[in-house]
Amino acid sequence: MGRENLTLLTDFYELTMMQGYYRNNANETVVFDVFYRNNPSGSGYSICAGLEQVIDYIKNLCFMEEDISYLRSLGMFEEDFLEYLKNFSFTGDIYAVEEGTVVFPMEPLLKVIAPIIEAQLIETAILNIINHQSLIATKASRVCYAAKGEPVMEFGLRRAQGPDAGIYGARAAVIGGCVGTSNVLTARMFDVPALGTHAHSWIMSFEDEITAFREYARLYPQNTTLLVDTYDTLRSGMPNAIKVFKELKEADRMPQKYGIRLDSGDLAYLSKKARKMLNEAGFPDAVIVASSDLDEYLIDSLKTQGAAINSWGVGTNLITSKDCPAFGGVYKLAAIKKGNDFIPKIKLSENQWKITNPGNKTIYRIYDKETGKIKADLIAMAGEVYREEYSLKLFDPMATWKKTYLKGGSYTLRELLVPIFQNGKCIYESPSVMDIRDYCQRELDTLWDETRRLVNPHDVYVDLSNDLYQLKHSLLDSINVAGNN
Repeated sequence: MGRENLTLLTDFYELTMMQGYYRNNANETVVFDVFYRNNPSGSGYSICAGLEQVIDYIKNLCFMEEDISYLRSLGMFEEDFLEYLKNFSFTGDIYAVEEGTVVFPMEPLLKVIAPIIEAQLIETAILNIINHQSLIATKASRVCYAAKGEPVMEFGLRRAQGPDAGIYGARAAVIGGCVGTSNVLTARMFDVPALGTHAHSWIMSFEDEITAFREYARLYPQNTTLLVDTYDTLRSGMPNAIKVFKELKEADRMPQKYGIRLDSGDLAYLSKKARKMLNEAGFPDAVIVASSDLDEYLIDSLKTQGAAINSWGVGTNLITSKDCPAFGGVYKLAAIKKGNDFIPKIKLSENQWKITNPGNKTIYRIYDKETGKIKADLIAMAGEVYREEYSLKLFDPMATWKKTYLKGGSYTLRELLVPIFQNGKCIYESPSVMDIRDYCQRELDTLWDETRRLVNPHDVYVDLSNDLYQLKHSLLDSINVAGNN
């Protein structure tokens, strides 16, 4: 994507609705919320990512002459509406959770307050960007958690669903915890480490394996990681790698970083055998890198088996989030402004999780003061003020009998939604990807271990303030009464 004009990166019905609003002189200021209903991959949390690309999209939003010509050719749009689009720009406000923040279902990740024609257009692109990067960042955080602090490299470009998914998926993977990526364009665009070794073709292009290893070590004397499974890992690759390491040591040319990579076979068995051979040869600090269709569950299993692996290259299952290929974020109308007031709107469904939270809202994160861990999130009406010295009652919005009482002074609060655009002008500066990564690690540290576990994690409660709860149910009651009349 980059900074090119993505104005037509939208669903066709957004444009037909825009013309309908224009034709009916209906351009009230509205509130739209971006939220999701379920954490991906069975996770107990998600990581919000993609805000920088949303900002770039909004900044570059305009209809070029060729866009207008194309829309005219469809025979669906009238000339006065097309003339309006020539001067189109975003003039509203956007609030968002910062990238790298731990988030939970049903809470707004991003809030748009804008004339409805503008707010309607940007729905599709915002969801496309936020859904994809949040999905991959969440998957990466799970993979890195399984690695227990050992470095994880993103290796997925060749298996990603196209160039954009490869570029921005790698960006999101670094935000989620990966130490770098094999994707050179991502590394250049976002100033993140470019990482990698060599492929089997390098070995096969030489007359024999030892010559390939020697030449690679000569070319890259500061970082020599040798792929040892081209022919036979234990009878050929490992002995030849050890021979090269001994030659480097005897010549006083030992690399700062060196080791081997395993890309096939029984990684637990082979890594333990390789570790033993390296240690006995006098190379206990040699790194053992593993790749080969890894994900968080396989890494966790390998750790349980005592695999002697201390660096991980994860590709297909990370860049595609193979077990859960969609994030499921939605964009729903929450309020329409009449005069100085926001009139709340609610979407109903037979599925209680699809009933939206109405009104102009914000999110407060509640931390245990002693541990710094997250106690709950509170969705409140914008303008509601809470003071940490006062006691706080929280209740589950679905099972209201589940209540938690927090004594004043026992908790701290942080408002999560921050202003990004005001009156169409960006007032927020995106941090570097590596800074977002560091922030994300601090965010993950606020989760209890029970929420981070890979299987059957503990849910973090997302509660409604009493004002929001009462508003929601008064709307439901009024709709039910109207429906019965």
